[in-house]
Amino acid sequence: RREQARLKGSVVEEDTEEWQKDPHFTGLERVGGVDLSYVKGDESRACASLVVLSYPALEVLYQDCRMVAVSAPYVAGFLAFREVPVLVEAVQRLQQEEPQLQPQVLLVDGNGLLHPRGFGTACHLGVLTDLPCIGVAKNLLQVDGLVRDELHREQVRSLQRSGETFPLTGTSGKVLGMVSCHFYNNSSKPLYVSVGHRVSLGTAVRLVRACCRFRVPEPIRQVRPRPGTWGLP
Repeated sequence: RREQARLKGSVVEEDTEEWQKDPHFTGLERVGGVDLSYVKGDESRACASLVVLSYPALEVLYQDCRMVAVSAPYVAGFLAFREVPVLVEAVQRLQQEEPQLQPQVLLVDGNGLLHPRGFGTACHLGVLTDLPCIGVAKNLLQVDGLVRDELHREQVRSLQRSGETFPLTGTSGKVLGMVSCHFYNNSSKPLYVSVGHRVSLGTAVRLVRACCRFRVPEPIRQVRPRPGTWGLP
């Protein structure tokens, strides 16, 4: 908790790059995605993946998927301490081997400020790498009074009809993230977008939507190992 609180003090919740301030993201050329996929039946082994796509074409420029040993235990609210170290190593390998392909922003399969202590994996990775980071989760983390109740489900249904977004406002009054839908095959499930580091929430939502061809944005969809790869399900 002390380490999370210390690192949280370095989180920047605002746009810091010129491309972020442009409606069309002029100047953005590389978007990255990161994820950890665990071996079925073995939570101590995982594939740490980093992918870099061109923008706006969303073509793969770089991909790194390596089996790693995960020694830290899983503790709810502290997942970053289990996963971020190997993701930082993946970013550092890229910076050393192909520095010209360093992503200008990372999409993280997980949460940022939408976290019990306001410091999820996307914040943690962003602070340690000093890269703009965005949290993109497929399920609602129920914190600060946020729950998947009937009201939330009705808001999502309305969102699916309109294709818009709505804020996730906790009982504290703080907006922790945004719910966003991307239509595919006449249906859509929500994504929960939150600030990680060096990006505003509005910019985070716009970029996630701009990177969607299907439900999940391409940097995260492409970073997932295909079935059967490295023994993963």
